[in-house]
Amino acid sequence: MLITWRKSSRSGGTTVHSDCVEVARLDNAIGVRDSKNPDAGHITLSAGAFARLVHHAKQDRLNF
Repeated sequence: MLITWRKSSRSGGTTVHSDCVEVARLDNAIGVRDSKNPDAGHITLSAGAFARLVHHAKQDRLNF
């Protein structure tokens, strides 16, 4: 399976220090990885968990 990673259009630019994640549709899940370090791997989320993550991010409710 060929995985196509997409960067958000709101990623903060193209500089080396921009904060950005990339996402990809996997078989029955969503992959999320750091665009600055794609070789480090990715996390796999169910579609529901990804939707909740996006919802909380849009509400600025994530505390990293």
